[in-house]
Amino acid sequence: MAYELQMGWRYLYAGRRNRTMLLLAALSALLAVSGVAVAVTSSGHSGVGVLMLVPGMVATVVCLLLAFFSVFTSVSILGVVFGVAALTVVLAVTTGFQQQFREKVLGVNAHVIIMKSSADFYEYEDVMQTALDIDPDVIAVQPFIFAEMLVTRGRGELSGVAIKGVDPERVTKVLDIEKHMEKGSVDSLRHEPGPGELPPILMGRELARKLKADIGDDVTVVVPLSNLDLDTLRAKSAAPRTRKFRVTGIFYSGFDEYDRRLMYTSLEETQQLVGRGNQVMGVELKVKDVDRAAEIADKLGKRLREPPYQVQDWYELNHNLFDALMLQKLVLVIVLTLIIIVAAFNMVSALIMMVTDKTREIAILKSMGSTSTSVAWVFQVVGLCIGGVGTVLGIGIGLTTCWALSRYGYHLDPKVYLIDRLPISVQWKEVALVAAITMLVAMVSSLFPALKASALRPVEGLRYD
Repeated sequence: MAYELQMGWRYLYAGRRNRTMLLLAALSALLAVSGVAVAVTSSGHSGVGVLMLVPGMVATVVCLLLAFFSVFTSVSILGVVFGVAALTVVLAVTTGFQQQFREKVLGVNAHVIIMKSSADFYEYEDVMQTALDIDPDVIAVQPFIFAEMLVTRGRGELSGVAIKGVDPERVTKVLDIEKHMEKGSVDSLRHEPGPGELPPILMGRELARKLKADIGDDVTVVVPLSNLDLDTLRAKSAAPRTRKFRVTGIFYSGFDEYDRRLMYTSLEETQQLVGRGNQVMGVELKVKDVDRAAEIADKLGKRLREPPYQVQDWYELNHNLFDALMLQKLVLVIVLTLIIIVAAFNMVSALIMMVTDKTREIAILKSMGSTSTSVAWVFQVVGLCIGGVGTVLGIGIGLTTCWALSRYGYHLDPKVYLIDRLPISVQWKEVALVAAITMLVAMVSSLFPALKASALRPVEGLRYD
C-alpha cells in the first residue's frame, strides 16, 4: 500500500514550492493571529477580532494550498474546506439555539404540569401527594394559577401581562427563578403584607423597562372583564377589579417572551385577584432527570385517569418550538451537505482530467506489472487525500470561527429571535459526523475515476509513443 500512497501523493503535489504564496500565507497567518489577540484582549466586546481572524484563516489556507498543490487540486480541496466549515458552524449555531431554548424554557417552567379540564380544581393537595408518590425522581411539586391581566403604573404605562401565582414556600424548589433574579429575591414573596402594606410581585426586566418601574415602586393590576357577569354579559360594577402591588424583584431569563410579559406573585394573592376561592389552575413538578419527564407524565396520566386531568411534560408543551428548530437544523444540514457534494463534482472532474493526463504513466505502470487494483488505489488515494485535507482544514476553520463568535457574543434582536445573543454549542459527535459524511462523499466521488484508470489497457496508453 506504500507504493500507492507514494504515487497518489506525487500526483497531488505540484513538485515545487511557490515562494510568493508562502509569503502571502505568512502575512495572512499574522493577520489571523492578530485577530485572536484582539478577541482575547477585548473580552468579546469588539467584533474586529472576528473580522481579522476569519478572513486571515481563509487566506492562509488558500495561499498554503496554492503553494504546495496544483490549481486543480487546490480548487477541489477548497470546495471541501468551505462546505465542511459552513456545515460545522451551522450545526454549532442550530444546536446552540436548541440548548438555549431548552434552558430558558426549563428555567422558568416546570418539568411536568397537571391541569384539569374543568374549572373546579379544589383537590390539588391530593394531586400533589399523588405526584410525589408516583416516582422517586419527583423532587418537588407546587400549585399555581396562570392568568392574563393588565398592569399599569402612572399615566401611559400600560401592558398586557401574564401573572403566575405560585406557592412562596415551594416555588424555589420547582422553578429556577432565583438564578435569574437581577434585583431583589424570590424570598420576598414569602412576606405577608401587614396593615397598609402592599403585597409583593416580581416582574421581567423588559416589562420593568416598559413600565419604568424599579424595586419599591407600586404597580396596579387590572383584572379584565371582572366587572361583567359572563353568563348574562351585564355589568356587575362600574369598573374592573384592581389591586396594587409593590415590585420586590426583577428577573432576566434571556427569553424575551418571559421577560416582557411574565410576573410572579403569591398563590393566595392571585386567587383573590381571579376571585375563584381556594382553587388552582394546575400543579407543576420538578424531576431529577428531565429526560424522564415524559415517562413520569405518562405514569401520572394513568394514575389520575385522564380526563378530566391532563398531564404534559415540558417538551410536549413546547413541541412546536423544538420541532421547528429540529426541522430547520435538518434542512440546513441537507443544503450544506449539497455544497460538499458540489465540491465532490469538482473533485471528480479534476481526477478525470488527471487520469487523462496520466494515461501514458498508467500504461507504463501496467506494463511493468502493476495490477488494475493497484492503479485504482492510486487514484482512490488521491480522492481520499483531497477529502481528508479539506475535512481537516474545514473543521479547523469552522471550530475557530465558532470560538471567535462565542467569544464576541454576537447580539440578536430578542423580539425576533427570542434570545439576545447568538448561541454556539460545539458537539463533538456532530463534528465527527461531518467528517464521516465528507470522507464518504470523497470516497464515492473518487471511485469512478479510479475504475476508469484501472480499466485502461497498456496498449492504449503507448499506442502513439
